[in-house]
Amino acid sequence: MEDEMPEIETSPLSRRFSRDGITVEVKIYRLRGVNEDWSLEVVDHEDASTVWDETFLTDQEAYRAFYMTVETEGIGTFLERSETQH
Repeated sequence: MEDEMPEIETSPLSRRFSRDGITVEVKIYRLRGVNEDWSLEVVDHEDASTVWDETFLTDQEAYRAFYMTVETEGIGTFLERSETQH
């Protein structure tokens, strides 16, 4: 039996998001076919990554968590937190 790499399912809510002259990549994903929760990651222009510790039951919940962070802390918060977790 060969070890197979698990396939990643990417949410259609994954996208580039811009505000105040800053653009980030919102990545919402999970393992395909295992009914896992969704993970949330935000990548800035220098490929620094912010990853949430918690997972989300739906991709909509994951996107909402990202959007609420932008609304409450500002999009610049993702530039200040390289490789940090929420």
